[in-house]
Amino acid sequence: QVQLVESGGGLVQAGGSLRLSCAASGSIFSVNGMGWYRQAPGKQRELVAAISSGSMTNYADSVKGRFTISRDNAKNTMYLQMNSLKPEDTAVYYCNAAIVAASGRYLGVWGQGTLVTVSS
Repeated sequence: QVQLVESGGGLVQAGGSLRLSCAASGSIFSVNGMGWYRQAPGKQRELVAAISSGSMTNYADSVKGRFTISRDNAKNTMYLQMNSLKPEDTAVYYCNAAIVAASGRYLGVWGQGTLVTVSS
């Protein structure tokens, strides 16, 4: 069994900061690419930021310069530091990871989602 567990969501004022965490656990051989997605009510789910196993990163244009994605490979954990938050950042944030299980099976795994609300 492989799972992703998120933490760090909540309510914050515009201009504030939050840090999201996503930890992979279970019978894991390796964690390859990881990413953060978000989905606002009535909107499509969109990629916010992605990070490779070698820590190469990509960001959506809307968050460049404000968000930073990182990972700790020893802990199989990914982070999203969100600064200068705007009301338009309000969404449910999901983590996703490409994982090779101990069995050798290649899996795409989603976290349960965590709500980020930015007030104006």
